Amino acid sequence: MSRSSNRKKKVALIAGVRSHGYGAHEHRAGCMLLARALNESGLPVEAFVISEGFPRDPSVLDGVASIVVYADGGGGHPLNAHIDDFRKRMASGVGLVCIHYGVEVPKGRSGTAFLDWTGGYFETHWSVNPHWTPSYKAFPKHAITQGVSPFSIKDEWYYHMRFREKMEGVIPILTDLPPNTTLKRPNGPHSGNKFVRAAIAKKRSQHMAWARVRPDGGRGFGFTGGHDHWNWGHDQFRKLVLNAIVWTAKLDVPKGGVRSKPLTVADLESNQDYKKPGNYNRLRIKRMLEQWNGAAGE
Repeated sequence: MSRSSNRKKKVALIAGVRSHGYGAHEHRAGCMLLARALNESGLPVEAFVISEGFPRDPSVLDGVASIVVYADGGGGHPLNAHIDDFRKRMASGVGLVCIHYGVEVPKGRSGTAFLDWTGGYFETHWSVNPHWTPSYKAFPKHAITQGVSPFSIKDEWYYHMRFREKMEGVIPILTDLPPNTTLKRPNGPHSGNKFVRAAIAKKRSQHMAWARVRPDGGRGFGFTGGHDHWNWGHDQFRKLVLNAIVWTAKLDVPKGGVRSKPLTVADLESNQDYKKPGNYNRLRIKRMLEQWNGAAGE
């Protein structure tokens, strides 16, 4: 390894086991796209992907500047069995990024840790997971939002997160008011509850991404989108997450945001855990990319 590569900040992306089927919760494929973008960004960062959940040899995480967890959560969250180990890593100032289901952990020991590390988490019977289309029209002035243009995209955007008391130390990054239609399902652990219904009835805006700087100097970021793998092809969606990863690694985010080349349909089809189903419509994906970004390659 060269001296220049030794000076790079290392980022470990923990990809969870395969999950929902083709085009959804594609943790490994999504992490590989993000890692490639980081490594090709021209920034002093070296990203690598750990597949199939928490590494068998945790020492591979030694010396990293930030850890990204893109995996199924809840009781099966990769970090549940490693909270003590992660407390030590977080105390040393290591960053943490949690994406989609990776923001959900059980209330209690894991939930308390996440409130400290990232500022918030998905709590069952409090948070909800509808598929809907928010419009992110305005952003706070923050390194994570640099170069990001307003965008709107359908995803399984969780909301009504459990945040730190009075949002202490939590910086909302993506905010919108979900429509009443997001609560049309009956109450359940993920579908609805009296608390979220009251919040939406009072028209309280919700935060779908947030950031936190911990007292130890470490940085955390939570992002509830990422169910639909194709959404990584949206330039603004992807840029925001790349910016956040770079920020949590304590690197300067470029004024125009982290650059990454536009993704093609072929890029998005690569490395997925499942084979293409018979009803897969490649043209639909191409047209989505064109609608989002103005052009799309094969």
